[in-house]
Amino acid sequence: MARMYSRRKGKSGSHKPMEKKALWVTYKPSEVEDIIVKLAKKGVPANRIGLQLRDEYGIPYVRSAVNKKVSSILKEHSLAPSMPDDLYSLLKKSVSLHNHMAKNKRDYTSKRGLEITESKIRKIAKYYKQQKILPQDWRYDIDMARLLVKQ
Repeated sequence: MARMYSRRKGKSGSHKPMEKKALWVTYKPSEVEDIIVKLAKKGVPANRIGLQLRDEYGIPYVRSAVNKKVSSILKEHSLAPSMPDDLYSLLKKSVSLHNHMAKNKRDYTSKRGLEITESKIRKIAKYYKQQKILPQDWRYDIDMARLLVKQ
């Protein structure tokens, strides 16, 4: 089955190894959890926390080090964001595309990208409403997105 918005099929890319034990990690689970909390208090989103742990601290998998996900650790310490990261990044992209379209009215390629992004936002919002992560009356609106993103 092909991807929806690109011309590629879905089987490409690297795969994670079967055994996820990293023998070189010397951090204890409580230390890893403290690092995650410290980064979250600085305002780093959950997806960036995993990258920083991998690149700066040498911890390839948080789940194998702590037996929890980053998002569940943030929920325990009440640092979880009110909106999921993927929806927030799509809203951010949509706001920047709207700003671009205000300056460049005849950029039809960007207009198509904006339509695709808004479609993704509506699709993912529908999923999060079903999972009761977003309220049922939540609707995508560019003015509301500008307030949320503050760009």
